[in-house]
Amino acid sequence: MNKIGIYFAYWEKEWEADYCYYIDKVKSLGFDVLELAAGCLPDIGSKGRQEIRKRAADAGIELTYCIGLPPEYDLACEELSVRKNGIQYVGQLLDCIHEMGGDTLGGIVYSCWPGPVVTYDEKMRSRERSIASVKEIAQKAEDYGIQYCLEIVNRFEQYLLNTASEGVDFVKEVGSPNVKLLLDSFHMNIEEDSLYQAITCAGERLGHFHIGECNRKTPGQGRMDWDEIIKALDTIDYQGKIVMEPFLRPGGQVGKDIKIYRDQSGNASEEQMDIMAANALKFIRRKLECVK
Repeated sequence: MNKIGIYFAYWEKEWEADYCYYIDKVKSLGFDVLELAAGCLPDIGSKGRQEIRKRAADAGIELTYCIGLPPEYDLACEELSVRKNGIQYVGQLLDCIHEMGGDTLGGIVYSCWPGPVVTYDEKMRSRERSIASVKEIAQKAEDYGIQYCLEIVNRFEQYLLNTASEGVDFVKEVGSPNVKLLLDSFHMNIEEDSLYQAITCAGERLGHFHIGECNRKTPGQGRMDWDEIIKALDTIDYQGKIVMEPFLRPGGQVGKDIKIYRDQSGNASEEQMDIMAANALKFIRRKLECVK
């Protein structure tokens, strides 16, 4: 059965946190994986990174990493200096993840987040620049054995890759075995004609998978067609990790960036948030068991 995880920011209002605390928490809740924000890794320092690595190993928790690149590191930018800075920065993140024994970096790692408003012609020119940047980064990902997963997101957050089909074409042009796709049920619900067809279109190029309801709540608290999603993952024999990425509470940089403008948790305490996460984990595991 797929290993299931959750993004630490489900509980947090800022993009940095005590990751060791959340490693222990998700272990106690029954998760297999904790996803971290990659952007803070360089600032933690080698000692801090090793501490996190050891805590995760001791707990039997696998770590994955995610980021939406800031505009100053836009890999599709018209300005060459910005693209070069982005390539250097992503290389630094890959160094950190390799040091921590990680195997997956995903997110908007092909342009920036949020993306600017562009014309279609500008998009196509940006696409070529992005492909060239990702090709350059891919060699280090290959050397480290890290999956470099391009997240397909909705048009309101980024303009470059909005559907699985666009992602597949992009990855084909990059031509690296380590450059794959990250599909997310929240974004798919906005952009795709069919959840099943999107996942099967990605096929063997699907390297990572995010889940959450249409309203960004935990799985099982909305109207997402989980049976269709799980059936599609089974059809392509997806063996990778499945990571919940719910966002419920407003406030802080996380609430601002994700645009959480109301408290969808019902003013939940941390203990109640834990219970919701554990219930969602049980819900998804039952769905995975039923398809087998």
